[in-house]
Amino acid sequence: MKNGNQVRKYEEERIRIVLREIEKKVVKLDHDSGGLKKDVIHLKKTFWDDVKINLDNPEDAGETLSSIRQQAEMLSERERTHRQLDKQRKTLSRLKDSPYFARVDFLENGKETTNNVYLGVASLMDENEETFLIYDWRAPISSIYYDYSPGSAQYETVEGIIQGEIELKRQFITRDGQIKTMFDTDVTIGDELLKEVLGNNASTNMKSIVATIQKEQNQIIRNVKSKYLVVQGVAGSGKTSAALQRVAYLLYHYQNEITAENIMLFSPNSLFNRYIASVLPDLGEENMQQLTFQEYVEKRLGKQFDVEHPFTQMEYMLTCQEHKKYPARRKGIRYKASSDFKALIDSYVVVLSSEELIFKNISFRGEMLIRAEQIKNYFYSLDASISIPNRMQLVKEWLLKELGKKEKLERTKDWVIEESDLLELEEYTKVYSELLKEGRFSENTFDDFEQEQKKIAKMIVKKHFKPIRIAVKKLKFINVAAIYCQLFKQKDNILQKLKDTLPESWEEICSYTLKKLQRKEMTYEDAAPYLYLQDKLEGKRINTRIRHLLIDEAQDYSPFQFFVLKQLFPYCRMTILGDFNQAIYAHTLNAPTLLSSELYVKENFERVELTKSYRSTRQIVEFTKGIIEEGETIEAFNRDGQKPTFTKVEDLDTLQSRITQKILQLQSANYETIAVICKTGKECKESYEQLSKQMDLKMIEQSTISYQKGILILPAYLAKGIEFDAVIIYDASNIKYGREFERKLFYTACTRAMHELHLFSVGEMSTFMNKIPENSYEITV
Repeated sequence: MKNGNQVRKYEEERIRIVLREIEKKVVKLDHDSGGLKKDVIHLKKTFWDDVKINLDNPEDAGETLSSIRQQAEMLSERERTHRQLDKQRKTLSRLKDSPYFARVDFLENGKETTNNVYLGVASLMDENEETFLIYDWRAPISSIYYDYSPGSAQYETVEGIIQGEIELKRQFITRDGQIKTMFDTDVTIGDELLKEVLGNNASTNMKSIVATIQKEQNQIIRNVKSKYLVVQGVAGSGKTSAALQRVAYLLYHYQNEITAENIMLFSPNSLFNRYIASVLPDLGEENMQQLTFQEYVEKRLGKQFDVEHPFTQMEYMLTCQEHKKYPARRKGIRYKASSDFKALIDSYVVVLSSEELIFKNISFRGEMLIRAEQIKNYFYSLDASISIPNRMQLVKEWLLKELGKKEKLERTKDWVIEESDLLELEEYTKVYSELLKEGRFSENTFDDFEQEQKKIAKMIVKKHFKPIRIAVKKLKFINVAAIYCQLFKQKDNILQKLKDTLPESWEEICSYTLKKLQRKEMTYEDAAPYLYLQDKLEGKRINTRIRHLLIDEAQDYSPFQFFVLKQLFPYCRMTILGDFNQAIYAHTLNAPTLLSSELYVKENFERVELTKSYRSTRQIVEFTKGIIEEGETIEAFNRDGQKPTFTKVEDLDTLQSRITQKILQLQSANYETIAVICKTGKECKESYEQLSKQMDLKMIEQSTISYQKGILILPAYLAKGIEFDAVIIYDASNIKYGREFERKLFYTACTRAMHELHLFSVGEMSTFMNKIPENSYEITV
C-alpha cells in the first residue's frame, strides 16, 4: 500500500501528464482553427468570384441560385466548424486551470480491472483517443461520485444498470493546474471540500461548483423522467445552482436533440438574470433564454396598457395599508390569483359564446367601413357549436372579403386621384413595367392610359388598406379590453349567469378594477387573467420551440399564472423551483403556489425536497429557522461562524450611526459584499440619503441589472436568490415586520447572509423573533 507521500507524488505526476496532453491538444486546435479562419476570410472575400450571375432565362437563373446556395453552404459549414473548435479551445482552457476535482476507483461486477475515473467539467481522451483521462461530470459513470460512498454502487446507461464496487473516493482542490489539497473520503461529498468552497467571499456572479453537488441535488440534475419536476428547497439549499447544472446535463444528455435555444428560464428579475449569467458558460454551455413573467406580459400586451410591475404591487401592499382602497385591492389580488377566478372566466367565456361579445368598428380616413354591430351579428350568425376562436377565424375571412369590396369602391374617390398626381416617376415606371409584363399595353392609346390609372389607383388603395388588413389578420377587431372590463361592470344578464361563482367581495373588486382599466392601467394581478381570456377568444398561443422550461422562485407565481404558462408551453417539460417559506407576495398567504402538489393532479410529476442549507453558517441557519413555522425541519450545514446580533436603538439618528459603525467593522474584516437590506424601496431611499453622507454605497433598485462588490442597500424583495458576505437588517422592529404576510419577507432578508448577520431595530424587535432561542443570537447595546 502506498503511503501518503507516494500517493501525493503519483497524483501530481498524473496531473502533469494530463496537462501535457491538454497542451498538445491546444496546439493542434490552434493550428486547425487558424487554417479554418483563413478559409472563412478567403471565402467571404471571394464569395462572388466563383458565382456566375445569369438571370436571362429560368434555367440560367436556377443555375445561378444553385451556385450561390453551394457557396453559402460551404461558408456556413466552415464557420460552424470554426465555432466548434473555438468551443473546444475554451473547454481546454478551463481544464488547464482545474483538470479534475475527484477520482473514483470503480470495479464493475465480473471485471478484474478497476477503472480509475477522474471527474472534471469536460471529458478528455488520451493522444490516441482511446482512453478517458478525464470523464465529464455529466457522464453516466460520474453519477456514482455524487450518489455513493465507498462500497456497493451502480449507475444507469442506455444498455442497462451497471453494478460494482467503489474502492476509493478521492477529492482534489486544484488551481492553476496544481493540486492544492487532496483527501480520501468515505462520504459522498466531503465536508472539507464544502467548507473550503462555502468559506469564500460572496461573488457578484453565481458560481456553480460541480465538485460539491450533493446526492439530493444530483437526483434533480439527472432526472429525465418527470414532465413536471417540482423542487421545494429551503433558502441556501443550492436549488438554483442545481437547476442550472440540470440544464447543462440536459444539453449533454440530449446533445443531438436540443440546444440552449430550446430551453427557457423564467426568473424573478433582471438582476437575478445577470447574477446567474456566467454559470452555464463556466460549464462549457451556451446560455439559455431568460425571461421574467413581467417581460412576457409586456411583450404580449404591447402599449395597450400601462402594466404595473410586481415590485410596484409589492411596495403598495407594504406601504399603503392606510389607503381607503387597500382592503379591496388586497382581496382582488388574492382572488385574481386563484383557480376560482379562472373558473369564473371559463364560465364567462361560455356566456360570451352566445352573447355579449364586443367588437371594434373598422374605419378608414374618418369613414366607417364596417360597424362593430355588423361584426357581432355575423359572429353570432355562425354555428354556435363552433368554438369561439374558430368562429373568429371565419369572421376574419369574412372581414377580409368585405375589405376587398370596400377597396374597389375606394379606388374611384377623389383622394386617390389627388395622391396619384403626387407619385414619383419611379412609381409610374413600376406600374408601366408591370402592365407590360401582363401584356395589357398594345400601343400608346387612351385605353393604355386608363389601364395605367386603374393600376395606380389599385396600388394606392392597397397600400393604405394594408395596415387594416394586417390588424384584421391579427384579430384586432375583437375588443378584448372592453370584454374584460365588461366582466366587472355587473351587467344583470351576466351577473345572473355567474352569480354562483362570485366571491363575497365582488362589488369592491369590480369598482377598483374598473377605475384602473378605464385609465388604461393594468394591475399586476389582472395581467394573467387578461391574457387567459384573450387566448380563450383568439385561440391559444403555443410555443413549440421551447422543449424545457425552468421556473425559479416558483412560490411567487399564482395558480392563474401557471395556467397561462401551461397553455403557452403545452408540450414542454418543466423544472419548478422555489421555497414556500419565501412566498412574499400578497396572493400567496395561505394559498396554493406552484410548489403545491394539488396543481399537478393527474400529471406526470415528481416532488423533491431539499432541507439542508449550505449558504449560511450554522449559527445563522439556527437563528433564521426560528422565524418561520415548521422551521425545525431545516438542517444546517456544519460551518461555524459568529452568532447573529440584535441591536435596539431609540431613534433614526442612532440607527444610522450604529449601522455606519457596523459597516466599518465588516469592511475591516475584509468582507467584499455587505448588504443593508430594508423592507421597501421607499425605506431604501430614505436610509440611502443618510448613509451615503458617511460612506460610498450603491442602491439597488427595480431597474438595476447588475452590481459590483462593495456596500449595497436594497429592498428585501430584490435580494431574493442572491447572497452576500454580511447582511445588515436596517430596521427589524415590530412596526416594520409585524403583519403575518411580512414574516416570510423578514425570513428572506435574513437568509441572504453567508458569514455574518446583524439586525437593528428602532424600538421593540419584530414578534417574528419571539420563537428564536435567546442563545441563538447576541444582544448588543
